[in-house]
Amino acid sequence: MTPSPLRSPSRDWHERIDPDEGPRFARYAQLFAQMQRAQSARFGPGRALHRRQLLAVHAQFEVLEGLPEHARHGLFARPGCYDAWVRLSNGASSSNPDRRADVRGFAIKVLGVRGPGALGAGETECQDFLLIQLPATGFASSADFVEVALAAAKGPLAVIRTLVRRHGLIGGLRRLQRIGAGLKAPFSGFATERFYSALPLACGPYAVRARLRPPTAETAGAGAQDGWAQDLAERLRQRPLVYEFQLQFFVDEARTPIEDGSVDWPEAVAPYLTVARLTLPKQIPEAAFGQRVEAATFDPWAALAEHRPLGELMRARKVVYYTSQQGRGQST
Repeated sequence: MTPSPLRSPSRDWHERIDPDEGPRFARYAQLFAQMQRAQSARFGPGRALHRRQLLAVHAQFEVLEGLPEHARHGLFARPGCYDAWVRLSNGASSSNPDRRADVRGFAIKVLGVRGPGALGAGETECQDFLLIQLPATGFASSADFVEVALAAAKGPLAVIRTLVRRHGLIGGLRRLQRIGAGLKAPFSGFATERFYSALPLACGPYAVRARLRPPTAETAGAGAQDGWAQDLAERLRQRPLVYEFQLQFFVDEARTPIEDGSVDWPEAVAPYLTVARLTLPKQIPEAAFGQRVEAATFDPWAALAEHRPLGELMRARKVVYYTSQQGRGQST
């Protein structure tokens, strides 16, 4: 079979905005707010998803020199080094133990950024990147994601019932298998796994997805699954960890779709380009700093206008995240 040829980055991308998105997203936000209140009553105040913070660490985000023209936009327009915060988390709405299968989060808040914000209401002073260990979400639309996320808060049987009720027995089981495949993939730790935006964002006139590639010399630690935070903290007590921050550019709607979050953009067609380094310096994680990070917001829409999140799932996140932040007593 002949491999797909590499394609040049294209500006010919489009968002498809349905007329019912406003009321539909508002309804999703209400449902997540109800779930968040219920989970907070059980586990204490916290986020609707990615509730359990595992570790918070200081970082530096260095934009590299010599980037090609199509990458030099927004945060990547010129070389520079920024302070950053990193929040590592388990993805569930509950406080699951580390051994349980989950979607792990690697959230980066780049500080000292100034420019028009993605929300269109003045300037932003940070650029957030929210990454998970899966290259695609497994959900084509926000409706698919919402039904599973809300059911998951009630337990595995609720997920099965929800999928079968909406998609029928065969269709529901197929969707369950697809979702489960991502969760069952082995996870070796935050120093050894790749993390992805899984959804697109703008890079000036281009559309991209982001990836964080781990340090090449790190290997999985024995027993790390019993404490992901301890595994990473122990490494940072001994040495810094340097990751590559990469962008993957849209080439065409058929292979790198904007509106379908279930599709993994093929690297054979759209290769990744390293645009920055994320360094976690040698450090001893501090409880006080961890509390500060936990109280902060991490939001894909806390971004420069030139890195506006793209696609229906990202547009739904704008409404749902804001409501979740209000539920935690946050105004931004």
